[in-house]
Amino acid sequence: MFLRSFHQCSKADWNILNLKTKNGLNMSLKNYCESWRMNVELHNIQNFQVVPQECVSYIGTYVISTQYQVDSERAIEECLVYLSTSCNLKKDGRDVWLFDIDDTLLSTVPYFKKHQFGGEQLNLTSLEEWMRQGKAPVLEYSLKLFNELKSRGVQIILVSSRRGHLRSATIDNLVDVGYHGWTSLRLRGPDDGLDGVQKFKANVRKQLINDGYRIWGIL
Repeated sequence: MFLRSFHQCSKADWNILNLKTKNGLNMSLKNYCESWRMNVELHNIQNFQVVPQECVSYIGTYVISTQYQVDSERAIEECLVYLSTSCNLKKDGRDVWLFDIDDTLLSTVPYFKKHQFGGEQLNLTSLEEWMRQGKAPVLEYSLKLFNELKSRGVQIILVSSRRGHLRSATIDNLVDVGYHGWTSLRLRGPDDGLDGVQKFKANVRKQLINDGYRIWGIL
């Protein structure tokens, strides 16, 4: 899910000669890169266009590692615990869970593996051409949560930063890897692109709430 954060969001400040934190703590390059990655995940670091070059190797190693798989599994397991203990589902067709697509349901790792794991400036045309091929692999733990939600009668709405012209390829890709039975798929239209991704998604959530839906989770 880390890739989803960085390929949507400007270059972080980093001085290779300054290996101390502002409070004087000694740190290694690995310390720095791990802290940078974690804070990207938490959306504390924004407005960057590329992964700092010093961290490209670290990020690449992480997203193809067992640790990445373990982190993904743990995130989904926590969602399942929350679903079982904290969601008072009404089962009236108004219980909703929102999913993003890229690096939530489908993995973009194969694409970014060929583009320095985010160390290159994002080429949207190139990325969309890859998406159009419909070959993004499934994220198995997300599929587990997706199916569990369906079995409990939760309506699943997909809200993606992908643009509308990718609708057909996106649907084919999702179905091919095992995702079936979502309620709707919201992609950005020409007007949505003017507002930016975050505002587009916020507008979708606002409209769903206004329509009487209860949003129990967002991934």
